[in-house]
Order: sequence, then C-alpha cells, then structure tokens
Amino acid sequence: MKKTYQSPNYDERRPDGLIDMLVFHYTGMQTAEEALQRLCDEQAKVSAHYVVDEDGTCHALVDEEHRAWHAGVASWRGNTDINARSIGIEIVNPGHEFGYRPFPSAQLEAVRDLALGVLRRHPIPPRNVVGHSDVAPTRKQDPGELFDWPGLAVSGIGLWTEGDATPVDAADVCRWLERLGYDTTDEEAALLAFQRHFLRHRLTGIADELTRRRLSAVVEFAEMQTA
Repeated sequence: MKKTYQSPNYDERRPDGLIDMLVFHYTGMQTAEEALQRLCDEQAKVSAHYVVDEDGTCHALVDEEHRAWHAGVASWRGNTDINARSIGIEIVNPGHEFGYRPFPSAQLEAVRDLALGVLRRHPIPPRNVVGHSDVAPTRKQDPGELFDWPGLAVSGIGLWTEGDATPVDAADVCRWLERLGYDTTDEEAALLAFQRHFLRHRLTGIADELTRRRLSAVVEFAEMQTA
C-alpha cells in the first residue's frame, strides 16, 4: 500500500473500540488530488481511513484505530455515531454532480483487497457493509448505482442476493426497511437508497411490487446469516 497522505481530521474512538461497520463512499470531486487535499485539510474537518484512486493506488489517511470523520449525520440499525464504529473508504469518482461513471476494474480490485483486509481485522457482519447512501439516505447518493455490490459479495464482502420473495405488504415497508437497518424518517429517501444498493435499475423511491419482493428477500437473507 502506498501511503502518501495523512489527514489531521480524526479523534479517538469510543472506549470499547468496537469496529463493526464498513462504509463505502465516492469522493464526488472532479479529481483525486482535489479529494485528497480536502480530506487532509484541517479546515474541512472531513476525512476517511482510505482513498482508492482509479488506477488502484490506495492512500491511507487515518489509522484504523482512530475515528475518521466520513459519515456525518447518519444512522444504521439504530446506531447514530457511525464514525465511532466504522472504517470509511473513499473511492475516487466524480459522482453524480460531476459526471458519475463506472468504476474501473483496477480500482474495484484494489477496493476488494482493501476491504478483505479490513474484514480480517474487524468483526464486521455482511449486513454492516454499506454505502454512504444507506446510512444517510436523505443526504447522500454514494457510492451509487454503478458500484459493484454483487462482485464484492462474491468475494465475501457485504450482503447481496439476486432472489425475490413474497412481497412485503405495502403498509409494512417502513418496518422492513428498519429491520434491514435504514432510518425511515423519510420513507421515499430510504426506499431510493435501498434500490440504489439492491435494485439498481429501478431508482424510483416507490414501493412497487418488485421493490417489495427484493426487500423481503434481502431482509430474510440478512437475518438468516445472523441467526
């Protein structure tokens, strides 16, 4: 791993030091250099543990033992201090604002190798490997619908199922989203985040039958894995 940057933007984790989440982001800036400078700017007060460039170069900005400032206001499975319990990986991509594009294979391979190392070091269950949009659905879209969640899952990173199941009743959608981990204060935003992760060709924010079938399948698969 090539370490060429170091961020001053971190603090100490909670006393128990538990790290049980991995959060993927895209940088959402026009260049990698611009993103790295911002993540290392003391005035910006943002950071991540790692940044993976499009050519696969990996920059380690904050030691994993420290709390990087990457998630912001966020929630997952009822926990709101996501930074305290997570590792944050930023993936260089201009994002939806500046020309969102597919992630190159070299970059995804580096992300895979990095994530596997994180998972070896920390007890992170598959359902807690998430995107920024999953934990902050009203604010964020990253890493977006082009991110290769299925490919990562083949390597043992995160949660994925192609299956469908008996559809969740429309009146119970919020409850099922919450069972998976989403904050449903804004149901449409939570549904869109779910679709962006698990039903990427259907970004509507609407609980149609296909979405309710996939929601049922994903929740049941997640709970089966942790039973």
